[in-house]
Amino acid sequence: MTKHNKVVRMGIASETPKPVVAPSSTRKPPGKIRVAIVEDDAELLAALARLIDTDAGFQVEGRFNCSAAALEGIPRLNPDVVIMDINLPDVDGVECVRQLKMICPQPQVLMLTVYEDTEAIFSALRAGAGGYLLKQTSIEELLGALREINRGGSPMSSHIARKVVEYFKEEATPNKEMEMLSAREREVLELVAEGYLFKEIADRIGVSFGTVHTYSRRIYEKLQVRSRTQAVAKFRRG
Repeated sequence: MTKHNKVVRMGIASETPKPVVAPSSTRKPPGKIRVAIVEDDAELLAALARLIDTDAGFQVEGRFNCSAAALEGIPRLNPDVVIMDINLPDVDGVECVRQLKMICPQPQVLMLTVYEDTEAIFSALRAGAGGYLLKQTSIEELLGALREINRGGSPMSSHIARKVVEYFKEEATPNKEMEMLSAREREVLELVAEGYLFKEIADRIGVSFGTVHTYSRRIYEKLQVRSRTQAVAKFRRG
């Protein structure tokens, strides 16, 4: 992943991380959502901590500028929510979430990043993140997301939520090419998928070897594939 300029309404991030940022507090205030922030940009990290702390419903208990510091400090703090960047100077944020969930599964993790590609989104969610926001999110939206994820919700920027919905729509859409196959062609393809050779298929459905070849050629053309393997892959998806 490439480095992006990090600009948010709550402040403009610099590009120079400090070595390690220690936990802010070990006190656990009653009634407040305890937050830890993992962000390599010192200016953005300070801005986020300051803005979150101004709300009476929150307390920032830990600030970390790399995965190593986060993995050491967060389990000791055991906050309610962790705000996690992806582009960190050592291990990236997705891998940091994966490791953190193994040693400290209780905190909810909210990704706050510039990355909006599908791979980044689903990698973070698979690693254990419970929400995904883009860095242009306003502080009001961020605070609302922190409350939501603390209640067990899965807050996402609207653009990210749309990508997730579209992804699952595509997964659920029937393969139109499969619908073009005749009943006999589908029967032949089903037998190919089960591992039968063309000669065995010919014997099984009572046609000649050449006829099976003709069916297979039509199947390849309709599915726009060039091999048995590709045809079977499309059949299993469709």
